[in-house]
Amino acid sequence: MSCSIAKGPSLVWTVLPTWLTCKTGGDSCTILNVKPLFKQFIVGLASILLVSSPPLLAQSNKAPQSGPQLLVLGDSLSAEYGLPRGTGWVTLLGNQLRKEGSSWQITNASISGETTAGGLSRLPDLLKRVKPRLVIIELGANDALRGLSLTASQKNLKEMIVMSKKSGAEVLLLGMQIPPNYGQEYTKQFARLFVSLAQSEQIALLPFFLEGVATRPELFQADRIHPNEQAQPILFGNVWKAMEPFKDMLKN
Repeated sequence: MSCSIAKGPSLVWTVLPTWLTCKTGGDSCTILNVKPLFKQFIVGLASILLVSSPPLLAQSNKAPQSGPQLLVLGDSLSAEYGLPRGTGWVTLLGNQLRKEGSSWQITNASISGETTAGGLSRLPDLLKRVKPRLVIIELGANDALRGLSLTASQKNLKEMIVMSKKSGAEVLLLGMQIPPNYGQEYTKQFARLFVSLAQSEQIALLPFFLEGVATRPELFQADRIHPNEQAQPILFGNVWKAMEPFKDMLKN
C-alpha cells in the first residue's frame, strides 16, 4: 500500500465551545453545548488565520502504481498539517488496507487551505491521472470559515461528486460542521448541505468527520486548532466505519 501526499496552503481555525449535530436520516439539526470545555480556546472568527504557500503535489508526474486506486481530496485535516510525516489518518487507512491484504493504492491529493472551488478545479486532472475506483471528498469547511456562499459550495461539491461518479468511481463524502458564529441558521444550513448532497446523489456520508475529537482539547495541536497525532486514529476510525459500504470492494 503506497500513499502519496499533497501539501500546500495551510488553514488554521479555532474549535469553539458549541457545535451543531445533524442527523443523516432527515433535516433535523440540533445545537450541542459543550459547556466550558473549550473556554481556553480563542473565540470568534477573527481567530481564523490563513497561511499560504505554493502547493506541492507528491508524485504529480508519476503514473499511479498497479492495483485499484483510492483518491482522497481534502484540506489540512487530511494533509497531515503539523503532524510527523506518515502519521495522518490517510496513512492509517493505507496501513489498515495493507493489514487486510488489500491491493488498493491511495493517492492523497489534499492541500491545506483548500476550498471546494480549488478541489473542483483540480479534480479532472486527478481523475484522469489516478483513475480512482473510490473518491473520498473532505472539503467545505474553509468555504464556510471564509464566508463563501453555501449555494456555491454545494454546487462545487455536487459537481465533484457527479464528475467522480461519471468516471466510474464510488464516492464517500466527509461532512463537517462549523461553530455558530455566523448564526444558528447558517450553521444548520451548512451541516444540512452534506446530508442533502448524500441523499440526492445517493452516496455514502460521514456526517461529522471530527466526531469524538472536536470536544476534546487534548486531541489538538499546540495551536488548539488542528487535530494532533493522538487524534488521527479516531479520525481514521470515523472514516473506516463510514467505508462499510465499500468493504467488499476493498478486498479486491
